[in-house]
Amino acid sequence: MSETARLYDAAGDRLQDLPPGPLHLHVHGNGLRAFVMADVLRRVLARRRRRVLTTRSGPPPQDWRPADHNIPDFDEGDPATAHVVIAERPVPASHLVLTPALEHVPADADPVTLRLAILRTRYREPVNVAEELEAARPRLGRWRTLMAQWADSPGRPLNRPYADEAEAALTDDLDTPAALAILERLADDPDVAPGSKLETFIHLDLLLALDLVSEIGRH
Repeated sequence: MSETARLYDAAGDRLQDLPPGPLHLHVHGNGLRAFVMADVLRRVLARRRRRVLTTRSGPPPQDWRPADHNIPDFDEGDPATAHVVIAERPVPASHLVLTPALEHVPADADPVTLRLAILRTRYREPVNVAEELEAARPRLGRWRTLMAQWADSPGRPLNRPYADEAEAALTDDLDTPAALAILERLADDPDVAPGSKLETFIHLDLLLALDLVSEIGRH
């Protein structure tokens, strides 16, 4: 599996491979979608052994808490590391700039279900949050129920082909819908043992952060 991540540079209007060494990446946006995509990007890069700090310019959000959406606390700056910066204003073209479209966020939506709803659409495409929430609720419930069932089966190693395919999708311009489709295909694959499905879902949920293990042990 390649260690290179490819991302769209909005400033240069092109896809490009991330160079080795320290990075300074800007996610331009002022809503939850920008925070979610910055978090996924941080997780993907960290799995490729890139030390990543997530910082933000401007004040913290007032109407929602990042931690509720499985977005960790932001870090202090360190020029020797990769930065993923949430920026409300455009930055110089020398930086890689990702520009998630703004979205209307329902105030009463479950935070993790809302995270899945956001990930169901490519970050550079418009998203209908209300419509995606309707699809995300049963999908998240199904996966969590399956995880609880698989947890009762004998343990097996993770399925490397599925894991590699999903990670490749995430490193190819953060194709989160493709990664989610791969998880769904894995869930329905009769040739993969339940224990292997469990380990693969856990492995990939460290990138997606959807709390897929939350129903294990509750039944």
